[in-house]
Amino acid sequence: MWLRILLPLVVVLIWLIAAGFGGPTFGKLDTVSSNDQASFLPASAESTEAGELQEQFRKSDAVPAVIVAESDGEITPQELPSYEEVARALGDVEGLEPPAAGAPAVAGPIPSDDRRAVQYIAFVASDAELGEVVAELRSVLTEQLPDGAVGYVTGPAGFTADLVSAFGGIDGILLGVALGAVFLILLAVYRSVVLPFLVLLTSVFALATSILLVFAFASWDWIQLSGQSQGILSILVIGAATDYALLLVARFREALGEHESKWEAMKVAYRGSVEPIAASGATVILGLLCLLFSDLNSNRSLGPIAAIGIVFSLAAALTLLPALLLIFGRGAFWPLRPKVHPVPATSVAESAPSAAVTAVPGTEQLRGLWKRIAVLISRRPRVLWIASVLVLAAGTLGLTQLQASGVPQSALILAPSNAVDGQDALARHFDAGAGSPVAVVAPKADREAVLGIVGAEPGISEATLTTDPAGGAVVEQGRVLISGTLEYQADSDRAEDVVRSLRTALDDASPDALVGGVTAVAVDTNDTALADLGKIIPIVLAVILVVLMLLLRAVVAPVLLILSVVLSYGTALGASALVFNNLLGFEGADASVPLFGFVFLVALGVDYNIFLMTRVREESLRIGTRPGILRGLGVTGGVITSAGVVLAATFAALGIIPILFLAQIAFIVAFGVLLDTVLVRSLLIPALAYDIGPAIWWPSKLARGSESSRPSGRHRAPPAD
Repeated sequence: MWLRILLPLVVVLIWLIAAGFGGPTFGKLDTVSSNDQASFLPASAESTEAGELQEQFRKSDAVPAVIVAESDGEITPQELPSYEEVARALGDVEGLEPPAAGAPAVAGPIPSDDRRAVQYIAFVASDAELGEVVAELRSVLTEQLPDGAVGYVTGPAGFTADLVSAFGGIDGILLGVALGAVFLILLAVYRSVVLPFLVLLTSVFALATSILLVFAFASWDWIQLSGQSQGILSILVIGAATDYALLLVARFREALGEHESKWEAMKVAYRGSVEPIAASGATVILGLLCLLFSDLNSNRSLGPIAAIGIVFSLAAALTLLPALLLIFGRGAFWPLRPKVHPVPATSVAESAPSAAVTAVPGTEQLRGLWKRIAVLISRRPRVLWIASVLVLAAGTLGLTQLQASGVPQSALILAPSNAVDGQDALARHFDAGAGSPVAVVAPKADREAVLGIVGAEPGISEATLTTDPAGGAVVEQGRVLISGTLEYQADSDRAEDVVRSLRTALDDASPDALVGGVTAVAVDTNDTALADLGKIIPIVLAVILVVLMLLLRAVVAPVLLILSVVLSYGTALGASALVFNNLLGFEGADASVPLFGFVFLVALGVDYNIFLMTRVREESLRIGTRPGILRGLGVTGGVITSAGVVLAATFAALGIIPILFLAQIAFIVAFGVLLDTVLVRSLLIPALAYDIGPAIWWPSKLARGSESSRPSGRHRAPPAD
């Protein structure tokens, strides 16, 4: 007796202590997080190698800031002294580092050819707080520029500061929105005041403990944490933990209707839900760990980061939540406490023979919407699954509109950005790529040939050799550094075409020459992301297929489930492309979006099919395959739909962070989960399985069980398999 009382309390206490250690680290994740795109690339990438060699030519790790002042009229020679005063005021900002000994902290003003803008170059010291320095530079421009002039801080320093600012709400605001949405959905679905708090407490404790481990691994440099993986971790843990919790809650409430003792009810509920929950979690974990095969460090790190979150989601749903439910018992569902409804000794058929004759086998105890759907499936299974496939196939046509070759850096930030506006101003009056030149590291013996090729490349306005104060070439380890000023914005498609063309031209003239710089990093990132897509998708599908085969003890059903979620993914991506291009006006999609969308949708989409098909198999063993399909659909329909809505809402919360990648992932996953929940799991899979019949379980013994042909008209329950 005492053990039954103490055990749940001890489990809750252990989780409370663990969460107490993990909670305070939540606001510190940004201290071990990096959003530097160059650090995401593998060491073998050409731009990575070029960047490492380029470091030898630099005297510091300072981050360049391109400062632009744009006037509403022509800047006369008499007005230039006022812009020189601005340069001196900018130079007084703490945190700037002169590019060389004796040089001013801020170079400029450099007038544009059209005399309507001036440019300054400054360098933010690596040990300075970049965001604060950029904010102070912008403040100086606002206060010191002459009337009619507007100032911007752009370039690497400006974009990094604005990117960090955009990620600023990823801790508190994102979590608050996600938890609020989940709470309202649970309140509406279960009409219970207590239960939503128990489920959310499970999710929050899972997140707090997972963050503790992620923070430790990032601090030890075992994983590379970024703003995007930080946001995805929070959303994934809240959504997954809630989904697993809802499945256990549904079985517990069902068992409370059959057992007076809450302990007996929990035994039944746990036994019926532990296998599908564990299998679902394992599927997601293994799918996420497939990202370890990625060549992009950002993708590869997200795999273990998200997998850690799912591990703790599983642990919380299978330990903390049962303890909380046992403590509260029927009171967890207050004010609608479940009442015991003893199962009569006689079957439905014996007590009401006329009803059994006319009822569709498997739907006798179902009610409401799910009974109507089950009856519809029993009467028109082939029509339903064919129609569902056609609808999904039509949605995949939108894939032809998907532009996933990457987007300009200026398009990554969806909120108002001074750096983005400054880049536009820079393009209006100067060579747009002046602040982010192409960097070519070449052997000393090839310097003249390489210098000529870089200078002659269309799209490069000027090529310069890095020299010392005496005018001689700077040589480091037998190499020289040549900078090429781009005529286009460094993050534009045209600039990327210049880099690709330049690399091709240098292959013959100087095979050992390496092209780096901001644009080259973007080229290599996009190319690597697209290569990852073709490599990781087959691995994920193979891993999930094996898990499903082991779980369902069959081959046919797992193959059909995999095909259904792949088709659903294609539809979600196609529909999203149409929305991105025609409604939201995005310039394209981040190159990693299709891969992340695939991993999340396939792994999470299979979750719901696991919840459905494990219950269908359980019922099929008891009453036969076709009746089991209908009953399994009916008893899981409500909880799986609720779980799908919760997961869609949590991922949709990512859209509040004004970052293009997160906004696109939010829409794709939310739309895809709803599509999978409403159409694939509710109609396509049950109708297809019902049409196939016992053969769906081939080659298990269940496929060889005796069962009458698909009922039609007046139905009688077939014998159990």
